[in-house]
Amino acid sequence: MTDSVSGGEVQSLSQFVQSYTQHETGGTWQLENKKCLEVHLQGNRVFSKAGAMVAYYGDIKFERKGSGGNVGKFLKQKMTGEGATMMEAVGNGILYLADQGKEISILQLNNEALSVDGRNCLAFSETIAYDIQRVSGGGMMAGGLWNLALQGQGYVAITTEGHPLVLGVSPQVPLFTDADATVAWSSGLNIGIKTDVSWKTLVGKSSGESIQMQFAGQGFVVVQPFEEVGAAPSSGGSSGGGGLGSLLGG
Repeated sequence: MTDSVSGGEVQSLSQFVQSYTQHETGGTWQLENKKCLEVHLQGNRVFSKAGAMVAYYGDIKFERKGSGGNVGKFLKQKMTGEGATMMEAVGNGILYLADQGKEISILQLNNEALSVDGRNCLAFSETIAYDIQRVSGGGMMAGGLWNLALQGQGYVAITTEGHPLVLGVSPQVPLFTDADATVAWSSGLNIGIKTDVSWKTLVGKSSGESIQMQFAGQGFVVVQPFEEVGAAPSSGGSSGGGGLGSLLGG
């Protein structure tokens, strides 16, 4: 029998190349598609999730990003999981970043602040200041919830499994979310952990929603239609909990 493919499902090699070749839109940060970020470097640098580089043109150097001599930040990095780092890319060229086929959204901060779960932060500009913050109440039962606090002028690329959903928060209407589905939230919100632990939780008969994040105040929360699996334990035996172990390290 002769091999064949139904109409509309096959392309010639030239059609394939034309359909998926890299294209320019004029920005220094641009999406090649929904799942691949292109960053142009001209002697500057960008910070990204370790292992996110898929390709590059030019002369770009990749370095481990440590605590930069900041003892407080160093200790926080150790608590979120040893052995993993944030990648610093510097030089001249074009860098392509992606993370496990997740969808990417580029956000511009205009001297604004945003908190992002470390598992969902793909990259940010060198002009953005960052710190590691622990969610109040995110103790042992919550796995130790940490987030990346970003502030300044520049770009931030976040990732989601599926399309992001932005939910509003007001003083009259607080919001509760699954911690593993929570991607980012605006500054100024009061955040806590709500636990619903009973004997059913301990014997594996709970609803699976025992640990929830609680947001109060005025702002918004970004969630995704997917629950992230926690970061794998590091060589030091600790887990990233909130996902920063895959982004930051000592």
